[in-house]
Amino acid sequence: MADGDTTGQEARRSRGGRQQRRDARVGVEAGIHRPYIVRGIPTYDILSEESLQAIEATADRILAEIGIELREDHEAMRLYKAAGAEVTSETEDVWRIRFAPGMLREILKTAPAEFTQHARNPANNVRIGGKNVVFAPSYGSPFVMDLDKGRRYGTIEDFRNFIKLAQSSPWLHHSGGTVCEPTDVPVNKRHLDMVYSHIRYSDRAFLGSITAAERAADSVEMARIVFGEGFADQNCVVMGNFNTTSPLVIDGVTAAGIRTYAEANQGSIHLPFLLGGAVAPLTIAGMVAQGFAESMASCALTQLVRPGSPAILASFFSSMSLKTGSPTFGMPEPAIGSLAMGQLARRINLPLRCAGNFSTSKLPDGQAMWQSMMSMMSAIQGGANYVLHSAGFLDGLLSMSYEKVVMDTDICGALHAYLDGMAVNEDTLAFEALNELGPGQHLFSTQHTLRHYETAYWDSALDDNQPWETWDEQGGIDYAQRANTRWKKILREYEAPALDQGIDEALQDFMARRKASMADMWY
Repeated sequence: MADGDTTGQEARRSRGGRQQRRDARVGVEAGIHRPYIVRGIPTYDILSEESLQAIEATADRILAEIGIELREDHEAMRLYKAAGAEVTSETEDVWRIRFAPGMLREILKTAPAEFTQHARNPANNVRIGGKNVVFAPSYGSPFVMDLDKGRRYGTIEDFRNFIKLAQSSPWLHHSGGTVCEPTDVPVNKRHLDMVYSHIRYSDRAFLGSITAAERAADSVEMARIVFGEGFADQNCVVMGNFNTTSPLVIDGVTAAGIRTYAEANQGSIHLPFLLGGAVAPLTIAGMVAQGFAESMASCALTQLVRPGSPAILASFFSSMSLKTGSPTFGMPEPAIGSLAMGQLARRINLPLRCAGNFSTSKLPDGQAMWQSMMSMMSAIQGGANYVLHSAGFLDGLLSMSYEKVVMDTDICGALHAYLDGMAVNEDTLAFEALNELGPGQHLFSTQHTLRHYETAYWDSALDDNQPWETWDEQGGIDYAQRANTRWKKILREYEAPALDQGIDEALQDFMARRKASMADMWY
């Protein structure tokens, strides 16, 4: 059924009234939008002390006996060596860095266990670490898709649309970073348009570029224009999301980018992307030990550059189909790995990024949603503090889906309620609700029900809970079709948050000068 179609006057009135009430509730929720979640339920500690010690010992052994290969960053090599690491030259620009057991944990003691990333709207500042949970949209897809146009390369228009959808959701807290690749903008200049789009179309915190040290520096400089140089020097106003090159390699681009953010006192996420059987062991315990070792080595570089700069321990675990060699996302074994990483992060007192709404499905269908929930719940139960890929992830991260963005943000809304836990007090125990009318009487009209009926339960923006007959009469619209209608409505009604004209002009002037200084590069 097309957006706006009806199947009769009565159905239109019924659906319109229900949708208006639902939209009003969503509007209220947006008005009291929480900038982040404070966990009200405990984490699920899956591993025993003995098992945790065994994983830590294996990570130490990896770091001490095998080591990390560092490529093409002499300054990073110098910093590791000065800190006491054993450095062996393999070529002029490649070194093997080995760390004595416990060395990295000692270095990481200066990293904050909790920190604030500031947004240009202070009401949207996020607190990362501790009991805090921050949801951000998916990151890095070269393709986009929707039910109308199918799968295609992403453009800067798509990029802006996804920022607008995220900004419009009360259930996301962070604007993210490369929500899709804008392939219609030159590779060496697109970071400028991406960072500007986050600043222009959202007033939430965001991630900058990491694909080259100079692009990282541009991202930091644009954040300084928004926040002021002095404020940015003392506060986290932008972060970078860095991947190690698994197994056990930190390349020069990554190391230089990490140093750029750390020198500016900005945050960084340190993420091994581990595919079991390809760049990590098949077994989850071995994958966790490797990921822990790689992320610690990467995080430690920030503290060698500027002690106290924010660093986030991270993991991205994926299994593999041993029949085809294809990655499989949203599987149970990597979800268990995320739970283990939560325990390890708490033991070294660092914030954690892991998991998300992962799926290898090619459509926003049942497979997409069960895989997403399997993965996302591991982040929730495991104690993740920053959850990238909270909305839009399809096709094994190759595609960002318009429909799945709003489907996933609906899940994020449910998880707000889940993470709140259960309040137990005189009002919630509700003795009066049963006592008012006594046995055998329904509770619809009791004072307790009337006080709480609008706020007692989280309300989905997409679910259809009507009887079959009503749903069928109204066109039998499925979940993906409802999501298609919803993202279009959100974009139609989107209004950009105000941006100071002077800041906007300064950003555009900086971008124009940077773009004029280099020829276009498309690879």
